[in-house]
Amino acid sequence: MELGGRVALVTGGGRRVGRALALALGRAGARVAVHYNGSAEGARETCAEIARAGGEAAPFHADLVDGAAPGALVGAVVERFGGLDVLVNSAAVMERTPFGAVTPSQWDAMFALNLRAPFMLAQAAAEHLVARGGAMVNIADLAAFETWPAYLPHGLTKSGIVHMTRSLARILAPAVRVNAIAPGAVLLPDDWDDGSASRLEDTTPLRRLGSPDDVVGAMLYLLGADYVTGETIIVDGGRHVRR
Repeated sequence: MELGGRVALVTGGGRRVGRALALALGRAGARVAVHYNGSAEGARETCAEIARAGGEAAPFHADLVDGAAPGALVGAVVERFGGLDVLVNSAAVMERTPFGAVTPSQWDAMFALNLRAPFMLAQAAAEHLVARGGAMVNIADLAAFETWPAYLPHGLTKSGIVHMTRSLARILAPAVRVNAIAPGAVLLPDDWDDGSASRLEDTTPLRRLGSPDDVVGAMLYLLGADYVTGETIIVDGGRHVRR
């Protein structure tokens, strides 16, 4: 897929990996809808940086935990840009929730944002993506393929993203390609210390941490790979093969 002039919606585009994905799409010539909830300043700066590079972008606020928000967000993007070609489902939360201490409210909030919202966004975007021969990239996580005792609900939501990706690839073919990326340690949680980072480096086969640029590279590959659909690319420095 050539990205020049295409319309791309990136959820969670105001911070961390989502911001890197939005910036990359803008630099590639896409017209970018930058979704945010709590990161208004980050979304505005993402849009400004795309504009400084000669691209076009606009921020869109939505609390995707609200069940009506995904449909409204897609509608607003289509009204502003005239259509939708690319959906990147990046917005998510990762909370430490040890087994035995998980509350119903934590469970519901995590599933609402990490899994229900991407599904509802895909459902709302499908007719527009089909009409324009578009593509979807879902951001999963290495936790979908490993067992992390302190992050069980998070891992369950990301396993759901992998299954959703495979199912939507079949449902929306041949008009729309649907793929996913499962990043490993490309950005550590804000509360992790240097010791935690060093331990991750030492136990990663490539002996280094990744960066958002590694996820960007996978996204650009998937958007350009016209004979790839239903796949999840693991971007983790080899951690999933270390045992």
